[in-house]
Amino acid sequence: MSQGLKKAAVFCIIRSGDKYLLLKRSKMPNAGKYVPPGGKIEPFESPGQAVIREIQEETGMVIRDPFFCGILTESSPTDYNWISYIYLAETEYFDQPACDEGDFYWIDERDLEHLDTPPTDWHIYQYCAAGKHFVFDAEFDENLHMLRMEELLEGLVVFRP
Repeated sequence: MSQGLKKAAVFCIIRSGDKYLLLKRSKMPNAGKYVPPGGKIEPFESPGQAVIREIQEETGMVIRDPFFCGILTESSPTDYNWISYIYLAETEYFDQPACDEGDFYWIDERDLEHLDTPPTDWHIYQYCAAGKHFVFDAEFDENLHMLRMEELLEGLVVFRP
């Protein structure tokens, strides 16, 4: 795959009351960080179909009507270039499933801000919790440190070091 070519993915924030089901990844990218479940969009698959498939594969949970929250684009001068469709699904609490990509944990929403997550995710959680749609555009350097992140619908810079 050509460097800089965007890869397409889906993520689903799974919430049960004030708890979020997050995966502590054991694989790159984002190894050791807590992320929502998700994955790459397969050829000929829509983002909606992909999020339903990925959530069932990773958690065993069948989601029927995930709520579309927004889009995140991530650009860097390396092989890390993504466009991700972000969804939200409300569910009843269930035991953390086993996953070959890491370990799942239920995280209290009060702990999200201080959790080791990708730098884009705290902003995503805030917008999803507020029920606000978003289009985030994040730019990274060659060491994958975030340089800036803008929310394009509101024209706001939400992160700049």
